Amino acid sequence: MNLPTWITVSRLLGVPFLLLLLHQPTVQDRWIGLVIFLLAAGTDWLDGYLARKLDQVTDLGKFLDPLVDKLLVLAPLLALVELGQIPAWGVFLILGRELAIAGWRVNQTKISGANIWGKLKTVSQIVAIALLIAPLPEVWEIPAIVAFWIAVSLTLISGAIYLIPPQNSST
Repeated sequence: MNLPTWITVSRLLGVPFLLLLLHQPTVQDRWIGLVIFLLAAGTDWLDGYLARKLDQVTDLGKFLDPLVDKLLVLAPLLALVELGQIPAWGVFLILGRELAIAGWRVNQTKISGANIWGKLKTVSQIVAIALLIAPLPEVWEIPAIVAFWIAVSLTLISGAIYLIPPQNSST
């Protein structure tokens, strides 16, 4: 395994800590959880950057990166459902899209990297989760929920775009 792939795998280390901190969280637990989540999310950019910069893009990295992203996103979302901050059915839509795309990828002979819609999906999910984890004043409750529903929408849109076959321009 190369350095970018090790960074991808290291992102998983934040997940158990997030789950622990978001189980009956105090204000301090939420701030610590937010820092851990943002650091782990930041490694998503770092591993991709290094893989391209060092010319170490691998099929293993292209496979592991989205899988680790899913775990990093779904773990805090499930904790936020348990805390009653977001509805389970919204998280189910995200989970359903992720499972559908993962199942579709299994049958592909070539693993492709994320397109712009996948990147927008990931950024919107990170922003929404950060706003929902952070112990912000009540005035931020509605923007955090709006960010969550934007993330759900972009998740579904990116999934649909991923599955729609490209149109042949020679017709």
